[in-house]
Amino acid sequence: MRHNMTRSKSLFALCAVSVLALSACVSPNSSANNDFKKTKSGIAIGAGVGAVAGLISGNSAQERKSNAIKGALIGAAGGAVVGNVLDKQAAELQQNLGNDRVTITNTGDRLIVTLPQDITFASDSATLSGGIQSDLAAVANNLQSYPDSTVQIIGHTDSTGEAGYNQNLSVQRANAVTNVLASSGVPQFRLQGIGRGEDQPVASNLTEEGKAQNRRVEIVILPTT
Repeated sequence: MRHNMTRSKSLFALCAVSVLALSACVSPNSSANNDFKKTKSGIAIGAGVGAVAGLISGNSAQERKSNAIKGALIGAAGGAVVGNVLDKQAAELQQNLGNDRVTITNTGDRLIVTLPQDITFASDSATLSGGIQSDLAAVANNLQSYPDSTVQIIGHTDSTGEAGYNQNLSVQRANAVTNVLASSGVPQFRLQGIGRGEDQPVASNLTEEGKAQNRRVEIVILPTT
């Protein structure tokens, strides 16, 4: 019972420290809040991770509490840097892409560039369409401008057909995009091609519209600093 109470207090301290770190770095009345929403997310994520790291270190409750506060502040500072870089990188990438069908999602700790299948590959094919090449060149140039990241290229399919076939197709498509990024100058060690097949849908596979959303390749940019 005593252990549970101590743990509850620690978790409460974690939440409080994360919120304090976030509010201290960004004024709630600032007119720039909307512009830097993802930077704030990065601060909160960094504070949370730092606080958790602090909580699991130390030999006493007092030491763990102190480490949690220190970890949250350090994590918040690091998260602010990452969030700011991602904001800038996303804006530049959006400006340089020539296709509004390619979407960029900034989660605060990573960027996800989504390539719909219908502009990237023909049906049942892993051969890249000619029209997507310039967009991939823009992505490659952006990645070279921001070298402190690793990149996962993840292929996805809908649920039509056999799962094993879909898995293989998703791997081939991920590798096709990976090869173009590598040939465009992105170091191979930063790139990892992954196939998820039909296992990670973002919409229902019961409708044609949902299936179209599920057929995609995601380029996930993960900061390393």
